[in-house]
Amino acid sequence: MDSRRSPDEEYPESLINLRELEPSPIESPTESPAEEIKDSYFPSNVYNPPRVTASSALGLGGHSVVYYLTRIQKYSSYTFSIFLGLHITNTSILPLVTRSVADSETYLLLTRPYYQSPLTEPLVVLLPLIAHIGSGVALRLYRRRQLAKRYGYESREQRRHLRWPALSRTSLLGYVLIPLVAGHTFVSRVLPLLVEGDSSGVGLGYISHGFAKQRVVGFVGFSALITVGAWHFVWGGAHWLGWTPRGVTASATEGLVQRKRRRFVLNTLSASVAGLWMLGGLGVVGRGGATGGWVGRGYDELYSQIPVLGRWV
Repeated sequence: MDSRRSPDEEYPESLINLRELEPSPIESPTESPAEEIKDSYFPSNVYNPPRVTASSALGLGGHSVVYYLTRIQKYSSYTFSIFLGLHITNTSILPLVTRSVADSETYLLLTRPYYQSPLTEPLVVLLPLIAHIGSGVALRLYRRRQLAKRYGYESREQRRHLRWPALSRTSLLGYVLIPLVAGHTFVSRVLPLLVEGDSSGVGLGYISHGFAKQRVVGFVGFSALITVGAWHFVWGGAHWLGWTPRGVTASATEGLVQRKRRRFVLNTLSASVAGLWMLGGLGVVGRGGATGGWVGRGYDELYSQIPVLGRWV
C-alpha cells in the first residue's frame, strides 16, 4: 500500500478554493456609477432637503447665540427709533419752526401721551432700550467666553489676562451714550416722579428753566448727548442696512474710493442731524429763559433735588 497521500487528500481545502462555479449572468446594478459617486460625495440632504418647520420658517432654528443676540439688538433699535423720531420732532424741529417754547408746548402735550402712556412707554421706550443695551453687553461677554475656550483659559486668573474683543467706534459711542441718556432720563422723568409723583407738568419750559439756572452744565451736557447720539444713531442704522465702509466688497482702488465716499456721506449726515437737533434744542429751548411765578418755584424745587448740582439752583 502506497503511503504517499494524494494532493487532494493532503490539501483538502484546495478543492473548496478551486471549485468550479457555473456561469451566471451579472445582475445590473440599481444605480449607475455616477449616482454612487454622487451619493458618496454629496450629503444626502442636498437632494432630499429637510422638511421646513414653523420654527425654521420664522428663522428660529439652527442659529447660534450670536445670531439671536444680534437680531435682538437690531430690531430693538428699530423700535426705539419710533420714539426717537417723535422726541426730536417735539424738542427740536417744532421749536425751530415756531421759534417759541410756549407754542411748542402745545404740540408736545398733544403727542406725548402716545409714547408716555402706561402701555406704550414700556413697549416703545423702556423695553427696547433695555433689550438693545443688554444684548450688546451679552454679545461682548459671550464672545470673550468663546475666546477663553478657544485659547484654553479656564481659571479666573487666566481670563484676567485675556483681551476683550475689539470694540467698534459705533459701539463705543453707544457705551458713552448710556450715562448721558441716563442723566437726561433722571432729570426729565425720574426726578418729577420721585418728588411730585407725576411728570405731566414737565415740558420744554422745565428744560428751558434748567438751562437758565445751570447754563454751562446744560449746554455741555446736551451738546454731548446730541453729538454722541447723532453719530451713534446714523452709523448704527447704516451698519444694520449694510451701508458702512466695512460693507464695501470692491477691491483695490475702487473699494478705497467707495469706502471714503461712504465715510464722508455718513459723517455729513451725522453732523446734519446733530446740527438740526441743536438748532431747535439749544438754540430755541436752551435760550427760552427761566419760568417765573409759582411754576418756576416748582421747577426750582425739582432741580434742587439733583445730587451735587441741586445746591447751586
